[in-house]
Amino acid sequence: MVNPLNIKPQLLNDIVRLLESNARLDVADMASALGISVDEAARLLADLEKEKFILAYKTIFDPEKIQRKPVRAVIEVKITPERGGGFDKLSRRIAGFEEVTSCFLMSGAYDLLVFLEGESLKEVALFVSEKLATLPGVISTATHFMLKTYKEQGIIFSAPTHSRLPISP
Repeated sequence: MVNPLNIKPQLLNDIVRLLESNARLDVADMASALGISVDEAARLLADLEKEKFILAYKTIFDPEKIQRKPVRAVIEVKITPERGGGFDKLSRRIAGFEEVTSCFLMSGAYDLLVFLEGESLKEVALFVSEKLATLPGVISTATHFMLKTYKEQGIIFSAPTHSRLPISP
């Protein structure tokens, strides 16, 4: 792990572990768990944010419970690497689209794995056909629609509780 802040590696690992398990952890609770002062914990967090070690704090919602049902898709993309830049320039361009929620360089049968959200199947299809597939350097795409989420970023989504109607003779 690159560490220009000169934070002891074990302390940095402990901070990462704590924040991965609970990004809303109170600074006092973090200090207690790390065995350091509250002021030191607050300074460390501020430094990690300033130096872009911590990029964001994100909440994961259950879309069913908040009644938001975006169309989510995963797209396998094959691209042509550019001389002097490899996959980076085109990958960053694709990652820059607002519909794209994640973009990964992969090994195997395709080069990029792109996650995106749209309001409808048509919106996702138009993104793929008009924005993504038409980019110079994009060789092919394969789109897979996500039908149901069971686990995301380590969080297991609870199964809806269904009560059965009583069976009468």
